[in-house]
Amino acid sequence: MSTGRFLKPALPWPLLAAILLTLCWQSAAAVVAAPPVRRSQPPSTTWDNMTAAAFSDDAFTVLSGSRPDFGAGPRLVVSPGGGSEPAAGGGGDGFKWSTLISGDTLTDEIKDLKDRVTATATTPSTFKGGGYNDAREAFSMLALAFGLIAAHDQDIRWKRDAATARDLFARAGFNCKVGTDQTFNESRLRIEDLEGMIQGSPPKGKPEQEEDFRWSQVAGRPPMMSRLELAGETMNAAIASQADFKGKADRLFHEAELVAAIGEVICQPDFEYFDDETYVEYAGTMRDAAVAVRKACLDQDYDAARAAVGEISKSCDTCHGDYR
Repeated sequence: MSTGRFLKPALPWPLLAAILLTLCWQSAAAVVAAPPVRRSQPPSTTWDNMTAAAFSDDAFTVLSGSRPDFGAGPRLVVSPGGGSEPAAGGGGDGFKWSTLISGDTLTDEIKDLKDRVTATATTPSTFKGGGYNDAREAFSMLALAFGLIAAHDQDIRWKRDAATARDLFARAGFNCKVGTDQTFNESRLRIEDLEGMIQGSPPKGKPEQEEDFRWSQVAGRPPMMSRLELAGETMNAAIASQADFKGKADRLFHEAELVAAIGEVICQPDFEYFDDETYVEYAGTMRDAAVAVRKACLDQDYDAARAAVGEISKSCDTCHGDYR
């Protein structure tokens, strides 16, 4: 039989057990005595009537339109004042043209152009004697206006037929670079289309369908530069004095929105210099200054309108000095 050895404890068993029980009791007492952690109370679920009325039970019931695609929106630049403006060259699909030009300005511009284009083609001799040049500019600006309606993010008059009208007037503007019987006859047909649309009828002409829409095929730079020059004259007259500003604020607003839209369009792909950073910067400055003119008209701020019109003139003069 083996005689194994056992270690004897340094303390008697009863004393060791008493010490262990004491330590356990002290630990438990410390846990119980620890102060509770203070936490914020949950918000009340009871709202007063005024607060409750400010919210909808289901937000989707009061939203309209499709959900936005934030990956396809226009690029934004932060203005010096901290706000955001659409960046030049961003006027593709999904661009909010309403940030630059309203439906009222577009429809008024089309009605103004009707009288101008009609006067250019009253007779073949008038048309061939130089009227075709004016017709070219008027048709090109009609094409631009209808193009903006077709691309606009708001529902505007003629929107359903805007793309058709855009292509019809664009082709007429391109063909009117010469004065011939053929271009005169085409001009008369397009004038009839325009008159019919103003009265509520769709255009009768059927344009050739292009596979890819390009702004550069809607209106050339020369007609738009002519329109910008006219806008500049009108705006400068409107800020000649505070009295002029007060009496011509509506027209100044119209011209400013048109300048802003043109400033965006001329930076679209395939336009000359569209990939030139300096040119795009000039166009963006003009566009942003035109937006500032519009705001000044709404605020009835003569000094701000005068400063912004001066900024437009400065950007135009600098651009012409570099690119003419």
